[in-house]
Amino acid sequence: MSQPYVLVLYYSRHGATREMAEAIAGGVESVSGIEARLRTVPDVSAECSAVSPAIPDTGDLYCSEEDLRQCAGLLLGSPTRFGTMAAPMKHFLESTSNLWMNGALIDKPGAVFTSTASLHGGQEATLLSMMLPLLHHGMVIAGLPYSQSGLLETSTGGTPYGASHVAGKSGDSPIDKTELELCAAQGKRVAELALSLKQA
Repeated sequence: MSQPYVLVLYYSRHGATREMAEAIAGGVESVSGIEARLRTVPDVSAECSAVSPAIPDTGDLYCSEEDLRQCAGLLLGSPTRFGTMAAPMKHFLESTSNLWMNGALIDKPGAVFTSTASLHGGQEATLLSMMLPLLHHGMVIAGLPYSQSGLLETSTGGTPYGASHVAGKSGDSPIDKTELELCAAQGKRVAELALSLKQA
């Protein structure tokens, strides 16, 4: 039987959310007995016909329904767009009603992460909005507890609702040490919860 995995599913326009996803995946893989699976979603377009290739030219593969169905846990990441998740992620989640009808994600741990241009750019609103479809799927939401000292020390990103990053006006501010530590801690927590829930 194959090893269980936590799906780290993200959309990234300028690379920051992808870098967070990689740090989160590192946290998942710090836990013995489980692995991380990085996946992304395609852009959406106003065009009526499909414009994205079936397999992206670079980066991680697009998420399939099967990737989501078989995961032991889910970490969902998106940049903030006016206080909510980006349209490509929302579009993807709206296509998962078959999994919802079959209860495929019930009782699996889920968590969220985001990146914004400014410190008060809607991080918490985005994180909360990303939790809603996970709740509809019956997932068990895992935040970041204050036992993570970085939550009290950060001057950039990091919330109890999930890991976050302040990318700056041009989107090129590097992810700082505290933000990276919180990403890794979130990945580790979901991995540990996924294993515990599977054993239960």
